[in-house]
Amino acid sequence: MPSPTPEPTLSAFAGFRRIASGPRPEVIARLREIEQADNGAPPLVFDDLTGERLDLDLRAGAESAPAPGHCDDPVARGVGRPKLGVVAREVTLLPRHWDWLNRQPGGASVALRKLVDEARHVHADRDAQRAAREAAYRFMTAIAGDLPGFEEAARALFAGERARFGDLIAAWPEDVVEQLRRLSAPAWSQA
Repeated sequence: MPSPTPEPTLSAFAGFRRIASGPRPEVIARLREIEQADNGAPPLVFDDLTGERLDLDLRAGAESAPAPGHCDDPVARGVGRPKLGVVAREVTLLPRHWDWLNRQPGGASVALRKLVDEARHVHADRDAQRAAREAAYRFMTAIAGDLPGFEEAARALFAGERARFGDLIAAWPEDVVEQLRRLSAPAWSQA
């Protein structure tokens, strides 16, 4: 049985200072409190898993954008086996690929699911490293793009040069450095 997906967490920054961090509802509540007390520049809010910048509607009673992975598309739920979470999509392959897939036990769908699961298992570490680097880069670009050493730090991040990356970001604001260390940690698991 797969482990439950952890609740997505967010981090909000006012300039280079982290002003809120935690589960989505808590961060939204905290930002609403701050917004009432201060009408300064809107904070930058980031998804802690992907490093993506999020636009949240903080008006009282307004529903913020759905959590990542949430789908309200009725067409997507109506195709496939919705109760099992199966969604039909289009895949383009060459005829020889279709021939091979159709000769597999269970047909093309079963064979593709097995191939994907095997690849996910075999490449899990590499995929986690890549995802961590991309998350750190997204965050870094949005908040630290004008800081000294940004380009060199980005190169070190993608080159897998942990010590050099750490040296290049060390002089940056403390909360930004801490967030980058947290986001990039899985990128260094197998240097």
